[in-house]
Amino acid sequence: MTVLRVNTIAGIGSDGAGTVIGGSFSFTSQNYVILPKGTTDNRVGLGSTPGALRYNTDSSKVELYDGSQWTEVQSSRPDLNGGARGLFGGGYTPTTVNTIDYITISSTGNAQDFGDLTISRFFLAACSSSTRGVFGGGNTPTVTNAIDYITIESTGNAIDFGDFSTNRSTFAACSSSTRGLFGGGYLTPANQNVIDYITISSTGNAQDFGDLTQARRYPAACSSSTRGLFGGGFTTGNVNTIDFITISTLGNAADFGDLTVARHTSGSVSNSIRGLFGGGYTPFTNVIDFITISSTGNAQDFGDLTEARLGVAACSSSIRGVYGGGFTTGNINTIDYVTILSVGNAVDFGDLTVARRGLAGCSNAHGGL
Repeated sequence: MTVLRVNTIAGIGSDGAGTVIGGSFSFTSQNYVILPKGTTDNRVGLGSTPGALRYNTDSSKVELYDGSQWTEVQSSRPDLNGGARGLFGGGYTPTTVNTIDYITISSTGNAQDFGDLTISRFFLAACSSSTRGVFGGGNTPTVTNAIDYITIESTGNAIDFGDFSTNRSTFAACSSSTRGLFGGGYLTPANQNVIDYITISSTGNAQDFGDLTQARRYPAACSSSTRGLFGGGFTTGNVNTIDFITISTLGNAADFGDLTVARHTSGSVSNSIRGLFGGGYTPFTNVIDFITISSTGNAQDFGDLTEARLGVAACSSSIRGVYGGGFTTGNINTIDYVTILSVGNAVDFGDLTVARRGLAGCSNAHGGL
């Protein structure tokens, strides 16, 4: 093995050609290495060498180029020490509620009270960073454009974040560590194809991102750190469409593939590799599908929820996906979980504090982080 040990290297590659070292390049030092750095717009993108590393000054993350896209290198996650927290907010009991519950995803047991949303509502959508959860829109029973946020590690009531450009309901949300996306929905008299985005760490009104491939309500959404997926929904009937977008850009969604079953009001979870869509109405189904987020193609069968239901919410860590609430012959408080990188049927986790449907879920450890 060839080993190069140096104290200082300076002025090499100043002509732009760079330095090429064959064999192993080893540092013996108690200091550090500084990577090339720049903004997201400074990326070279396609044409870069697979395995290239850089520091993104916009996201404050190290990035790796895998040959087709830049992906964040995970440096820390709350679920690595068992602290991943999932939240379930809002819903319909037989009345609208503002309840927010929380669970520790790596454990099992009943949910506990976290606090309240700023207004009671159902068929809202939620997204999150590793520190902040954001709940937007919904029926109060009239449709609202309100966006709330909470600090996930604490407990307490939600605070006003901003507004959507129009009232929104029956839509879905996903996120990276910095940006949240809200897609689809219904506003009288038509289904919507609008995708809005927010910067999660700030507050303010949502802005236009682009459009889904088709206008529809009741989709589900999940993400990796680079890609967002919107699956299923309802147009004039149930659809099996899966769309994808690149979260850090702006623009319209593109076709990804199809779910195994056309359905609406399902719940979705993800880690950085795989997305799962579970439950929904076809009529009622307990089917869970999975897809590989970095590719395109049709979903495959994963297993089944413990019971068929619609209006279910979901949250996840890098290991587990958790589905909560929904409606069968009545509102339920069931919480199920699956291991995302395996296949198989869901297992009982515990119960929500209130049986309800049309709630929304998020976590501080999902695949977008």
